[in-house]
Amino acid sequence: MENYNNKAKAMKIQIIIFAVIMPFMLTAGGPWTKPKGKAYLKLSEWWTIFDQHFTDTGMLDPNITTGVFNTSIYGEFGITDRLTGIINAPIISRNYMNNLKSRTTEELIIEGESITTIGDFDLGIKYGLTRPGAKFPLAATLMLGLPTGKSSAGTLNNLQTGDGEFNQMLQLDSGTGFSLGKSSAYLSSFIAINNRTKGFSEEFRFGLEFGIGLLNKALWLNSKLIVVESFKNGNTAETVTSTSIFANNTEFSTLGIEANYYLNSSFGFSAGVATAFRGEIIAAAPSYSIGIFYDLK
Repeated sequence: MENYNNKAKAMKIQIIIFAVIMPFMLTAGGPWTKPKGKAYLKLSEWWTIFDQHFTDTGMLDPNITTGVFNTSIYGEFGITDRLTGIINAPIISRNYMNNLKSRTTEELIIEGESITTIGDFDLGIKYGLTRPGAKFPLAATLMLGLPTGKSSAGTLNNLQTGDGEFNQMLQLDSGTGFSLGKSSAYLSSFIAINNRTKGFSEEFRFGLEFGIGLLNKALWLNSKLIVVESFKNGNTAETVTSTSIFANNTEFSTLGIEANYYLNSSFGFSAGVATAFRGEIIAAAPSYSIGIFYDLK
């Protein structure tokens, strides 16, 4: 239950659209393709709960406490040694908002609501521009964002598990593996252009990832820096229609860390946290994830 001073402020908060960073943490495994017939599968739970956000000027403002939870299946499959298929499927997506009440009168201004459906699926294909085993591999990836989620729900149509638009992202990855003392490590980077439809702004993205294998490669730790810059060419009307987990004209810089522990050569579990330290029209709170994975090497 939330308390604010007046209804006018509450309605102003209601028309802000929020973005979450989980879809942008997907970098499709860097420049390394899966060998033919090999696969990587991961079942994970991702969530964030926030009561403030970055405005369109980068300042912090309060909002109704809102939660987003996604149960997702992520997979990579080696079609050939240089061609890998990718899927990211939020099979259960839940978005909720608490009640909003007046701080002075306890009057219920906006009743809390929730929605639970599937989210927007991503399908992609990665092609190795260099041959497998190259010291400095390069890969190109095409990711398609499918509007499989629900773009409007709730009394005020302000709950969503999808943005209702079909987007196409072209990404170029590079990287290298090396030894760091007695440990194996890697460093990779990417740049990408994301084309969005239905009045949503196009985006330029880039990022860096560093990982290191410890405990005889049973434990892998990685850190990711991801930056999303908006072209600011979206339909501004799309940004003031509802509160949502998706946004238009949004941009941010986010830093995340993740640990992956192999229980044996194939199975393991993971845990991670990420947060935006700069943003516009985005939730100002950390996101968390846990998962289990199967790595058929």
